[in-house]
Amino acid sequence: MNNNEILINITPNETRAAVISNAIVQEVLIERDEKRGLVGNIYKGVVIRVLPGLEAAFVDIGLDRAAFLHVSDIQTACTEYTPDECGCEESGEAERAPTKRNPEAIDITKLLTQGQELIVQVIRDPLGTKGARITTQISIPSCYLVYLADSDVIGVSIRIEDEEERERLKNTLQGYQAEIPGAYIARTAAEGVDPWVLRSDMQFLNRLWGDLKERIAKAKVGEVIYGNFPLELRILRDYISKDIQRVRIDSMDGYKSMMDFTTRFLPEMTERIEYYVGPRAIFDLFNTEREVNLALEKRVDLKSGGYLMIEQTEAMTTIDINTGGFVGFRNLEETIYKTNLEAAQALARQVRLRNLGGIIIIDFIDMQSEEHRQGVLEELQEHLSHDYARTSISEVTTLGLVQMTRKRTRESLVQLLCEPCPKCQGTGYVKTSATVCFEILRELIRDGKRFPTLKEFLVLAAPEVIERLLDEEAHSVADLQIQIDANIRLQPEELYPVEQFDIVPM
Repeated sequence: MNNNEILINITPNETRAAVISNAIVQEVLIERDEKRGLVGNIYKGVVIRVLPGLEAAFVDIGLDRAAFLHVSDIQTACTEYTPDECGCEESGEAERAPTKRNPEAIDITKLLTQGQELIVQVIRDPLGTKGARITTQISIPSCYLVYLADSDVIGVSIRIEDEEERERLKNTLQGYQAEIPGAYIARTAAEGVDPWVLRSDMQFLNRLWGDLKERIAKAKVGEVIYGNFPLELRILRDYISKDIQRVRIDSMDGYKSMMDFTTRFLPEMTERIEYYVGPRAIFDLFNTEREVNLALEKRVDLKSGGYLMIEQTEAMTTIDINTGGFVGFRNLEETIYKTNLEAAQALARQVRLRNLGGIIIIDFIDMQSEEHRQGVLEELQEHLSHDYARTSISEVTTLGLVQMTRKRTRESLVQLLCEPCPKCQGTGYVKTSATVCFEILRELIRDGKRFPTLKEFLVLAAPEVIERLLDEEAHSVADLQIQIDANIRLQPEELYPVEQFDIVPM
């Protein structure tokens, strides 16, 4: 049995959470206040203007700008949900409710009037001069389900394509619906999930909606009825059904918030939450801080002496496996197989820890044996099975290549914590001092032709570039002075990066 726990570190404007399994960091989640949006928030608003020409209305929900409500986002008596085609949009934190279908166009003036009060939910953040976009179709996500207000539909995301699995999920939810009433849509993450786990999610959503109905009855215009949970509460929501023995948090305010939340909605989790007051920083436990920093590096060392090289680009991520110094077996094929097995386990963890998404190309070391290729693939699939994000894996080719895809749920760790290098502009490379020296010499030739009467040029460059011009390229500089009939003065600038230089005509 795995020993699983969650560590939560809260500092001003930032919350971090780490999922630990058997004393090894498996996943890191980070939230900064500056990046928290409004999507998912539920407000009580009032219609301030109806525009029939746009088939829309503007609604005051208490923000700086009025929110935009299109007629297609208004739930009416003729709204038709199609349970078997519930295509929840993958939008990071949550999947939206299924799109409604109206059999014919509806006159918005028959639905809304100025001064009418509405309960609405934000589906797009304000952008520039545009206000938020809202809907009256209220939906609340959990880890595996989406709850739909004012409906009794049971549906399955269209992204779950296996018909047997779709039928299993639908029957499971319908079987619990009499006990836990409401409308539920199975998200893509629900594929393969045990029935008791889905039941826990249904109970959570049912309790939450009951609480929200009480708030709605008392709410005033412009009041936030439901806000997207902060990270420490989302952790509880999303890991309610996982085998988590303990949740430790180092903030008393956060601890009180979690205790209040679990008491109301997740009573089975209350006893597992602890306020951490240990002598060490909470992220020093299990070397969590060190693991976060290592996850920003390209190289991952394996215990055997081999290593992974992980390269992220906008198009895809590539992972290259190398034996390094591992020569543990006399048989080369066995050495390669052993390294690939270890790499499969390590990269499955790294993919989750770094939150890599999209297309991932894995270049295993070439294996001749089909049995070995299949063994490596099974090892990879086994360790990826613990990943919350949905993954798909191709067969291992004769060249050792595996293509996999992983659902993007949020920014990768590097994207969240880093920015492109100001020196290389994110390419990962900078020009050598020799390259810059030759660029300077070529530029001096051009300037000598442009300013034939000038007798001196001042070259400003990084110290290592100037040093090379005075040493290895000294003869070239001397010859150039004769060629352009001008003196070349060299001046090092400590603040210049290696690629920067300036030539000043004197």
